[in-house]
Amino acid sequence: MIDWRGVALGAWRGARNGPSVTYGLIAACVLLFAAGPVSGLNPGYGTGDTLLAAQSAYFQRWGVIPADLVQGEPRALLTPLTALFVHGSWLHLLGNMLFLYVFGAMAEERMGAAGFCLFYLGCGSLALLGYAAAHFDQVDAEQTLVGASGAISGVLGAFLYLFPRSRVTSLFPFLFFLPLRFPAWIVLIFWFALQWLAARSAGSGPGVAYLAHVVGFGIGFLYAWARYRRPDRVKPPAAATEGESQP
Repeated sequence: MIDWRGVALGAWRGARNGPSVTYGLIAACVLLFAAGPVSGLNPGYGTGDTLLAAQSAYFQRWGVIPADLVQGEPRALLTPLTALFVHGSWLHLLGNMLFLYVFGAMAEERMGAAGFCLFYLGCGSLALLGYAAAHFDQVDAEQTLVGASGAISGVLGAFLYLFPRSRVTSLFPFLFFLPLRFPAWIVLIFWFALQWLAARSAGSGPGVAYLAHVVGFGIGFLYAWARYRRPDRVKPPAAATEGESQP
């Protein structure tokens, strides 16, 4: 028989002693998704056309719509923040949370809980704003943008600067999805190159917001470079050898 009380207590202790912000963000995204109309777990949203209408209204209320944001509508001003906690499918959610789990803990440990939280929210909002600014006058200006991808891309960019030699386990399709460990700089530069190429070739209409990934990654890397780069150290004077006197 499973001791659920013990499991819950162990998880609470782990979150308390570990990267609490990372775990808290993951929990918030999962719980909000499960309670929303997209997960299919909440019967209150109905089925069929009623469910589809609820999903559309949910995205339009909490997601970023570039045209509304650029026009300065009051309702839209908070959406770059709220959209970070909205996801379009189970696959979208699980993919983002996996990346946050793998890379968020070490970044949080380096930045501190409060600093990491502000970095995550700020970087994600700026990534969505960058996407909106680039698409407000295009065909897909009315498309809704949701997801934590921009914020998590920022975490990846910061991780590349802070821990370039850390080894991470990765799955590459062209290597038959074998779990292989590579230095973080190889994995993340390869990932960024794919996002950059996809953003350049992406057309109008719904799809993955690759440009938000590129913007978030760049902001995260530049922030880490500016905040955590090592200043030039002044070399201490060499110790006097025998027969010499200290100044």
